[in-house]
Amino acid sequence: MRILGIDPGSHITGYGVIEKSGNYLQHVMHGEIKPRKDSPLSNVLISIYQELSKVIEQTSPQAIALENIFYGKNVRSLIRQAQVRGVTIFAGADKGILVFEYSPLEVKKAVVGYGRAEKRQVQAMVKAILKLKLLPSPDAADALAAAICHANFLKGNSI
Repeated sequence: MRILGIDPGSHITGYGVIEKSGNYLQHVMHGEIKPRKDSPLSNVLISIYQELSKVIEQTSPQAIALENIFYGKNVRSLIRQAQVRGVTIFAGADKGILVFEYSPLEVKKAVVGYGRAEKRQVQAMVKAILKLKLLPSPDAADALAAAICHANFLKGNSI
């Protein structure tokens, strides 16, 4: 089963694709989508949709996993993040791919074993689990962590 993990963000959207075969997880690819900082929100959303669509076409995932939105003090940034999440969900749904959401606690617990783990710990464990040579960027690591979480839990008994 091929899983695309996404860490949606308006400044940086991380993505990571893994392959699950039995109990074995293999890294396929990961990266970041970085829309221009001075772009209007509509252009940012289009850019994220187009880039994720390319990743989906290139890797043919059977499921998409992403983190649920978390609470924050800045309402504007939460609204913006929700809009980006909507585009990421639509990118998968538009291609007929099931999208699964996990809380940040579930993702960190699945990867690090501790739900309140620091970003650096998530990066290090993703690197170790997937036997990567280099530490992935924080956003790509979070995306890969979401994919690993889905591979471990397979919420909704997907595929």
